[in-house]
Amino acid sequence: MKKEATLTSSGACKTRVLAINDTMEILAGKWKFHIIGTLMLVEKLRFMELLREVDGIGAKMLSKELQDLEMNQLIRRTVLNTKPLTVEYELTECGKTLGPIIDEIAKWGITYRSKLYTKNEREVVTT
Repeated sequence: MKKEATLTSSGACKTRVLAINDTMEILAGKWKFHIIGTLMLVEKLRFMELLREVDGIGAKMLSKELQDLEMNQLIRRTVLNTKPLTVEYELTECGKTLGPIIDEIAKWGITYRSKLYTKNEREVVTT
């Protein structure tokens, strides 16, 4: 007889797993955290400014990611009535709530990278 998992069958756990899945789906991909992180540091940026700031992203990919983020109400796209038209991007209030999460991910990454390089340096010295 197969033993049934008790933890994942609870309502609270299912809600949590669904919430994690939703979050991962919305923020999935290589570039979304870079774009959000950049917009956290600078309040508003135009498309070309974002393209220059997010190192390595192409114009087509940036456009797609911005559309996804706008659709999920994490960024706001504002078209200014200038000649030629100017488009600015900024975080919405909902997008700004990702700030602490991105800060924690950055802290974890710094700590991890530091430990990894310290470990590798010790291995090189002892070899």
